[in-house]
Amino acid sequence: MSLGYLVIFGIFALLSSLVSKRLKAKFKKYSQVHLSNGLSGKEIAERMLAAHGIVNVKITQVAGSLTDHYNPINRTVNLSESVYFGKNAASAAVSAHECGHAVQHATAYSMLSLRSKLVPIQNISGRILNIVIFFGGFLGVGMNSGVLGLTVIVACYAVLTLFSLVTLPVEFDASKRALVWMETHALVNEQELAGAKDALKWAALTYVVAALASAVTFLYFLFRLMNARR
Repeated sequence: MSLGYLVIFGIFALLSSLVSKRLKAKFKKYSQVHLSNGLSGKEIAERMLAAHGIVNVKITQVAGSLTDHYNPINRTVNLSESVYFGKNAASAAVSAHECGHAVQHATAYSMLSLRSKLVPIQNISGRILNIVIFFGGFLGVGMNSGVLGLTVIVACYAVLTLFSLVTLPVEFDASKRALVWMETHALVNEQELAGAKDALKWAALTYVVAALASAVTFLYFLFRLMNARR
């Protein structure tokens, strides 16, 4: 495995870790900002879905921390235990954000549709990339130094980078929908809304870091491929 790749990997792994720690700290902080309306994350999700006329989406509880997500395949808003039962600014932000994805789905938001189409291609690219890097780096086969190996790596990272870039507007838009809805419906006061905005900002930064890491790595291997072809 090349030194350049290890350096890039190390830098972004460190940056990702720092942002993740900051995100957890923010959610812990805003978990202490209790909602004046006394609503739980589940109840907020129910209200947001109802406000948008969405009746075919189920709200479920899932294990883990910060494991909240919307599944467009079975149309479920999946909330972690702390968010599902939480009655604070952090849980309000997360539950409304995930419902934002449900609204995107219901309104056929183009970037969400594109992201969903890219999921299977992204999964396959990830598997191929792991195989090539493993055999080329750890086993010393040299696959990631030849033209063929580099071409495969560049193609895989092109897909992964595209997926990461498409994910950004999807996440930003879901947060925007969540915050606008909470504010216009007077669901939270100024302090609670400020906490929700800050929490979602740091959540979005995790996707920004991932996109940057993918893009920089793609460019690195692209330049290696161009040099290998000379």
